[in-house]
Amino acid sequence: MILDEPTNFLDLLGVVWLENYLKQMRNTSRTTMVLVSHDRDFVNAVCEEIAILRDQKLSYFKGNLSAYEKDLEEQKLYLGRMKEAQERQKAHMEATIRETMKVGKKTNDDNKLRMAKSRQKRIEDRTGLQVSANGGRFKLSRDRGGWHSSARAEIEVPTDEKGVLIVLPDATELRFPGPLISLEGIVFRYKQNDAPVLNGIDLVMHMGDRVGIMGLNGCGKSTLVRLLTGNMLSSKGKISNHSRLKLGYYAQHSVEDLQNEGQADQNLTALSLMLKEVEGKLNEGEIRGLLASLGLQGKVVSDVPIFRLSGGQLVRLSLAKIIWNSPHLLVLDEITTHLDFHTVTSLASALSTFNGAILLISHDRFLVRSVIEGKRDEEHILGDEFEGADGEEKEIQNRRRTVYVLKSGKLHEQQEGVEQFEQSLVKRVRKMMPTLG
Repeated sequence: MILDEPTNFLDLLGVVWLENYLKQMRNTSRTTMVLVSHDRDFVNAVCEEIAILRDQKLSYFKGNLSAYEKDLEEQKLYLGRMKEAQERQKAHMEATIRETMKVGKKTNDDNKLRMAKSRQKRIEDRTGLQVSANGGRFKLSRDRGGWHSSARAEIEVPTDEKGVLIVLPDATELRFPGPLISLEGIVFRYKQNDAPVLNGIDLVMHMGDRVGIMGLNGCGKSTLVRLLTGNMLSSKGKISNHSRLKLGYYAQHSVEDLQNEGQADQNLTALSLMLKEVEGKLNEGEIRGLLASLGLQGKVVSDVPIFRLSGGQLVRLSLAKIIWNSPHLLVLDEITTHLDFHTVTSLASALSTFNGAILLISHDRFLVRSVIEGKRDEEHILGDEFEGADGEEKEIQNRRRTVYVLKSGKLHEQQEGVEQFEQSLVKRVRKMMPTLG
């Protein structure tokens, strides 16, 4: 069974059901599964081995994604120390050889010259890995068979497998305080006599707030976002904005909209699109700088038509469209759909440092935990640039961090965050799960 991004359009109930179904299949059948996914929690729960495609080569690891990342960090530390120690030893031996050669030539001492050549040969023979692949002592005849340019393999310290580096601009100064946006008693019906999709929604957001909204497909999350961003009108209630509010909205179908725009005008590039978007408020150099801060640069920006860009590149272009004017509030509706998990990690770190407010709608448990709850998961490695709830700055520590579930038209605060919602779904899934034969 081959599954390529099976969780992309599932809500969390669907993800948890599929997760448990595949785990049950893994444990009770002989079916082999190959899974491609950017969902860290999903991969960790289902997979027992990881295949890593890197530098056009496949390597394999026995264990899940978290175990692989932990092992990679340990290998970096171990091999890094080995390489540093060996380089110090090599530098000392080379200095001794140079001095011996100098004395030998000056005194015409053949013994010293032979000694220097012998030591040089010893450096060449002993430079490289000191252990075998199994962790035992290196043995040339066993561990380095065939023709090679050196007796031992070079010590290669693993490098970080990072996605595209993402840097977000700080929000524009607000000048005077107050809520960025306020929703009071919001009710929404598609038709006058229909049951309300939203019924009594109250939500206030200030600078620095982190609010996550989760829920099942069709519960009204995107409808709420369209109301909040002014793209729809409520049936009842009041929505108020700060008079200086700049809002950046990443819609759920942003990538598809760009693809359609690119197909309509096949000469349209990221650069030409942004030049139209900013209407002269940024020059070409500033736009290139903005796109480069999102990992889009060089010919990709100016020569490659939008319709040829990958899904991940289109996500980053969509981000450029909403952050170029340094908004106070970012509203992000399912932004991870087309991103690989390294870039999701990079995005989480970038959002963690944003000084404005964030409203995040997502089924991605890792993203909600890291960006909204500010948690640095033990199972998922985040870089030093990540600013979580445990940060040193009081401004970050004191941020309002709230996860809601939208259900039956109302927002329900999850005191325990994502985990509370997930556990409620696990109970439902256990009741509906089939038993595999």
